Amino acid sequence: MRDIGERVQGWRPPVWPGSAVLEGRHARLERLTVAHAEELDAAARATDAVWDYMPYGPFASSAAYGDWVAGMAAKPDPWFYAIRNLDTGRAEGVASWLRITPEAGSIEVGHILFSPALQRTRAATEAMFLMMAWVFEAGYRRYEWKCNAQNLASRRAAERFGFSYEGIFRQAAVIKGRNRDTAWFAAIDRDWPALRTAYQAWLNPSNFDAEGRQKQSLAALTRPVLVARDPLLTPA
Repeated sequence: MRDIGERVQGWRPPVWPGSAVLEGRHARLERLTVAHAEELDAAARATDAVWDYMPYGPFASSAAYGDWVAGMAAKPDPWFYAIRNLDTGRAEGVASWLRITPEAGSIEVGHILFSPALQRTRAATEAMFLMMAWVFEAGYRRYEWKCNAQNLASRRAAERFGFSYEGIFRQAAVIKGRNRDTAWFAAIDRDWPALRTAYQAWLNPSNFDAEGRQKQSLAALTRPVLVARDPLLTPA
């Protein structure tokens, strides 16, 4: 018999996102509403650099940003969350699921914007863990991360969060009048048990010293799970 692909036993499409809140020890993800706009705008205004690789922004005024939030909050795809840093009590970033395709068991994380206050915090990492946990526990088979190929910080973050490198789509888009090649990364359901263990080990309070410095990096914990690494980031 010809090999036409592995049969997926007992496959049922997962549900559409519907959880209003995802909460951990350091982060709470709240369904984005216009009530978050003022806090999020203030956090993002610390530097325009956070918008460099986004297809929109920076916004000329708080009102303009509020209008954008109002438009996004009404959409089922992208499905946006405001990220509240429970260590500060403030909403300091956003992230979304998009290209949500239950019939294929595929979903993407994107539109990620961490303000300077949220970057390099346990809340930021836990937010990504909470979203990944929901995806795989809901029954999705594939979780994608895509970014501008010029954005080395995002490519590093993808690997740190446990997404394996899958290649470059050349001339994939024109963003703000500039060419965008897109780097593709993904994690799949069979990766999830090991990734869950890695995140839980990193987030464990015992992994941090009295000054809050990590003892073991998340990148070191997720590296064994990666089936392919980004050649631009991997030493020869």
